[in-house]
Amino acid sequence: VTDKVLGWIVAFATLGIQIGLLFVFVVASEANLQDDAIDIQFTWKCPRDTYACENTAGLTDAGWAIFSVLMVAFLSKDMINGSKLINHSVRITHSFQSRIRYFFGGLCLCWFTLFALYVSTV
Repeated sequence: VTDKVLGWIVAFATLGIQIGLLFVFVVASEANLQDDAIDIQFTWKCPRDTYACENTAGLTDAGWAIFSVLMVAFLSKDMINGSKLINHSVRITHSFQSRIRYFFGGLCLCWFTLFALYVSTV
């Protein structure tokens, strides 16, 4: 977190581009089932002669466990660093402007990390 204007411009440009790219995936995940042009494959198979339906998606508990381990491994560093920046923002030893920058930078980093986790999950 710097007091240079160019550094903040680069940081906000990078954040904006990343949010824009992730937002494309969020919009694509919200399907309108009334639209005939969608490419959704329905994963539930319900035979007419039984009351039970089965999911044929192939998502297993082991797959979700591996996904969780990977998400924790790659996103925990950003979440920890964002939390540290927020923690530094409450220290009185820093100037008020530095504390505001630390808080805002940490909040943006934590928010973006949680947004990336959400996009990866949906």
